[in-house]
Amino acid sequence: MRAELVADAHARLGEGPLWDARTSELLWVDILPGIVHRFDPATGADRAFDAGSYVGAVVPRAQGGYALAVAAGFALATDDGDMTPLAAVGHDEAVRMNDGACDSAGRFWAGSMRLDEAAGGGCLYRLDADHRVAAICPGVSISNGIAWSPDDTLLYYVDTPTSAIDVFDFDSATGAATDRRVLTPVDGFPDGLVVDAEGFLWVAFWGAGQVRRYSAQGDVAEVIEVPAAHTTKCAFGGPDLADLYITTAAGEEPHAGGLFVAQPGVVGMPAHAYAG
Repeated sequence: MRAELVADAHARLGEGPLWDARTSELLWVDILPGIVHRFDPATGADRAFDAGSYVGAVVPRAQGGYALAVAAGFALATDDGDMTPLAAVGHDEAVRMNDGACDSAGRFWAGSMRLDEAAGGGCLYRLDADHRVAAICPGVSISNGIAWSPDDTLLYYVDTPTSAIDVFDFDSATGAATDRRVLTPVDGFPDGLVVDAEGFLWVAFWGAGQVRRYSAQGDVAEVIEVPAAHTTKCAFGGPDLADLYITTAAGEEPHAGGLFVAQPGVVGMPAHAYAG
C-alpha cells in the first residue's frame, strides 16, 4: 500500500496528527517553527497558528481550545491561537517537549528530548487534570509514540534510538504506568505510533519512508510506503476514522514535509481530549 499526498505543506518537522471530531479537522504540528495546523479534508484548507515556541504535540481540550506540549512544558491555546502557559516541567533551554497524546481519563502524556539528541536527556511526563506534572520515565533520549490498547490495560511507548517498541502495564483509574518492557525490537528508528480498533499498532519509521502495522505480539502485519523518507507519525481520521493520515519532515523528496493519507481497511479509535 502506498500513501498519497493531501497537503504539500513542506513542513520542517511535521508531527503529531490527531483527528479533532469536534471540528472534523486533522490537528498536526510543525515542531521547529512552532506552528499548529488544522487541516480540513473536506475543503483542503489548512489553517494555522503560531505557538510561540517549539511545539511537540497538540490535543483538544475538553473545556474548548487546545492543550499543547511546548518548549518548556505544557500550555493552553484558544481556538484563535491565543497562548497561555500552563505547567513547566523544569528542564533547561537545551531540552524541548516532543510527541504526546491523552489517555481515556484526559491526562496529557508527552515526553522530551535534548536539542542535540544526546542520550538520556529526555523524560516522559504526565499532565493531570489538576495541572500537576508527574515525571514517569526519566533518562530517555527521544521520547515518542504514546498510545493505549483498546482495553486500556497497556501503554505503548517509543524511545526512538533504542530501535524497539516498549509497553507498560497501565491503570486507567490512577494513570500508573508500570513494568516497562520491550514488546519487540524493530529494524530502523520508530517514531510516533497509534493503535487501531483491532489493537494493532501503526508505527512511523524515521528515515524509512514507511508506516508499519504490528500485532499486539509484535509481529509485522502490513507496511505502507510513504514517498517521504522521514515519516513521523500517523493518526486515523475522517468521519468513520478510516483514513490514516501521516505526517513527514523535510528531506530530499519533492513532497517531503507533506501530509499524506492511506486507506488501510481498518478503523481507528477516537482521540481523547485533555480534561484540565
